[in-house]
Amino acid sequence: MGIALSGRFILASASPRRIELLKLMGLTFEVLPSGIDEGHRHGETPREHALRLSEEKALSVARLHPDAWVLGADTIVIIDREVLGKPGSPAEAKEMLERLSGREHEVYTGFSIAGQGTGILFRQVVESTVLFREIAPDELAWYVDSEEPYDKAGAYAVQGMGAFFIREIRGSYTNVMGLPLCEVVDALRGLSAVAFSGGRR
Repeated sequence: MGIALSGRFILASASPRRIELLKLMGLTFEVLPSGIDEGHRHGETPREHALRLSEEKALSVARLHPDAWVLGADTIVIIDREVLGKPGSPAEAKEMLERLSGREHEVYTGFSIAGQGTGILFRQVVESTVLFREIAPDELAWYVDSEEPYDKAGAYAVQGMGAFFIREIRGSYTNVMGLPLCEVVDALRGLSAVAFSGGRR
């Protein structure tokens, strides 16, 4: 009874949010970060960027573990057609959050699944739109002074203290966390990588 994988399953990411979401499903998996260069290529659209990085992450790990299913993912935050990465300082975090305050932005997550030595078997980009309320100066100073913004694209955590900035989400909530769980599970089912069993005795 439960959820079973048809082979080893590897998450090619050390993201605590992605790990948390997969654990919520009851999946047994290994965590092996890819370590690839996550730089942006000139002329790439946000969708192309997220998809390429997810594919590169999955393939770099799958080449070393051809017996496993490997999931790679990349999440980016976009406002005014500009990618907001992870802030490297309080000043950067403050600047990002001031831009997001009172406005809508988009969150894209690309994910790719490589498996059983055959290369990429599935890839998709999921988009969500997030509306922030106006962030008061004292709230901004408090949040920037916490540890939360600094390993998050866009300098906030939807599942953390930053949740109270968010007035509305259109689209997948788990996508904003970093992994669109609905679409990922659908893809794994389609590849026969997972199977569900249950029923009360």
